[in-house]
Order: sequence, then C-alpha cells, then structure tokens
Amino acid sequence: MPVEFLGIGGTNDGSETHPRSGASFDKEYALRLARAHEEHGWDRVLFAYASGAPDPAQVAAHVATKLDRIQILLAHRPNVSYPTFAAKTFATLDQITDGRLTVHFITGGTDHEQQREGDYLTKDERYSRTEEYIRIVKQVWTSREPFDHEGRHYRFADFVSDVFPVQQPRPNVSFGGSSPAAYRAGGAEADIFCLWGEPLADTAAQIDAVRQAARDAGRTDVPRIQVAFRPILGATEELAWEKAYRTVDAIKARTAGGQPITRRHSLTNPENTGSQRLLEIAARGERFDRALWTPTAAATGGAGNSNALVGTPETVAQALLDYYDLGVEILSARGYDMVNDTIDFGRHVIPIVREEVAKRDRERAARATTPERDSIAVDG
Repeated sequence: MPVEFLGIGGTNDGSETHPRSGASFDKEYALRLARAHEEHGWDRVLFAYASGAPDPAQVAAHVATKLDRIQILLAHRPNVSYPTFAAKTFATLDQITDGRLTVHFITGGTDHEQQREGDYLTKDERYSRTEEYIRIVKQVWTSREPFDHEGRHYRFADFVSDVFPVQQPRPNVSFGGSSPAAYRAGGAEADIFCLWGEPLADTAAQIDAVRQAARDAGRTDVPRIQVAFRPILGATEELAWEKAYRTVDAIKARTAGGQPITRRHSLTNPENTGSQRLLEIAARGERFDRALWTPTAAATGGAGNSNALVGTPETVAQALLDYYDLGVEILSARGYDMVNDTIDFGRHVIPIVREEVAKRDRERAARATTPERDSIAVDG
C-alpha cells in the first residue's frame, strides 16, 4: 500500500507559537515553504481557506508555476462560489499544474466563521449542500455534453464547460470531518477522507465509520484515509520533550487572557465535532500510544490539526507507521517553525517511513504467495 506525505502551503511565517513577521501574503515565503517540501521528499502541500485570508487558488497557481513536482491540495468552501464556476477554476488550475491538483471541500464547522462570508445555513444544511456541490463539480469535470441540474441547493440549465482537467476522468476529491454527517457525506463522495490525529483506537473507530458510510452509500470502493499531526522532533527523546514543553509554553503565552490565535477558532466551546473530540481526548490524558501528545491541542482549544507526535525521528516515524498499519495511506504533518520543521521532517522522518512501508509491502507480497507454493508442494 503506497504512502504519501502532505505538508502545509502557508502564505506567511506565523504559527501558533509566534505571530507573522510581515503581511498575510508573502509570496516569496509561500514559494520558499513549498520548495522546502518539494526538495525534501514530500508529495503534496495544502493551501488552506479562511475568511479574509489570501485566495488559496491564486497562491497555489503562483507556487505551481515555479515548481515542477509538488502536488497541490486546494481547500475550497462551497459557499463562496457557484459549483459550475468553481469546477472551471479547478480545471484551469489542474491545467496550470499539469495534473497535480486535488480539491479539499470544507463544509464549515463554525457558524460565525461561515457567516463572515454570507453563509447562514445550519451545519446539517451545509453538509447537504456540500454533497450536492461535489456531485455537480464531478459532472462538470467529466461531461462533454450540456446538462441541467435541479437540486435542493442549486438549479441551472444547459451548462457545459469548455475547460477540463488534465487528470482523467477527474482530479481527486478530499473531504474531512468527525461527525456522523461528515462520515455520511465524505463516505458517499470523497476519494480521500481526512482526520485529525487521535489515539490509535479512536482513529481505528473513525476509519470503520467512514468505510461503513461508503458501503451504505452503495460504493464498491472506500475513501483513502489521511491523518494529520504536529511533529515535534529532537535528536534525543529528552531534547524532543524539552522542545515540546517550550512549544506549548509559547502557545499559552500567545493565548494568555483567553485571546484566540486566529479568528477562525475559539479557545473554548468549539462548535465542530473534530475539535470537541480533540479536547475530550486531551481531558483523558496527555500521552497516548507511542508518541501522541495532547497539550498542544488543549492550548489552542482543539483548533484544527493540533495533536503532536513527540520524539526522535525514529520514534515519530514508528508512530506514523502505527497509523499506516491501521490503513492510513496519507500522513499529514506540519511543524511550528514551518520551513525548518518541513526540512527536518523530510530529511529524517520521511525516509524511515518510506523504507519501512516498502519492507512491509514486500513482506505482505511474500505472505500472499506462500500458501500457493505450499499447495503446489503438497499436491506434488
């Protein structure tokens, strides 16, 4: 089973541990960070979405025209454009990138953040809209004949696009969430289902839920699974843990007095199920399994990808392999000093994981052929 690594395509040098040093969109920094991924073994970078933030499609196009290999994961909220328009945008970007695009659809877990751009639907209505939106985008990408659509959220007639993706039949669709509604929507429509890093047992249960949702939707395949972490590395275990405690102290200093780090996430009482799960796990304990550490999530109010993996490169690599053994094919990682952490993770962790995955695949293939050889020997 192949393994892929997803990093972050940031637009400035700020993170949870320190404010940005310049403008929200520093195009040279965005290119430097993406190049650090491309040159150090990563497969893909995410260009995230937030109200008020730089347009991720434009940033992705800027990076893609400068770099030849790194793949693009573009985040998109269905409320910000009509699906026919969005499908053309994605197809054009896939042309610009020579077929390196995957689209990550965001339903939106916080009412107030959605309302900043005019979206007043309830969460259940948003999931319904996202499912319909994805189906329309897929049809625009693949239909060479005009078609009509009349659904719950969208209605149009006689549409056909004049620009199509390089990838055939279409680019992959990515989707995330931790609620039953998310499992249903993503299970039905996603090629890739994204989860935040949780303990192994919790992650296994989520994977089962996603796969069951895909079967309930009548699919004969299931989405590939992606899980996201915040790696904190050290040359020794002691140095890694010293760095981890410095990291969480820096986060707490930024959130002193209840000040959230971004406008997207509150430090308390998050609306979205994923953040609620992270805070519940943090309340259960600080350390889980081989290297999972929850205080970074607790300090941010469970904001997004926020659980850490702490240890030497060998320890963190083995922790990632534990998730691979659960069926996770895409490993997402993002440090707090983004360029330097990207380089360190690429140099010291990715090669270990790739080598071990190749070893597992060889052993799996050997086991698959052994019964046949034994049968031939007995029959002979």
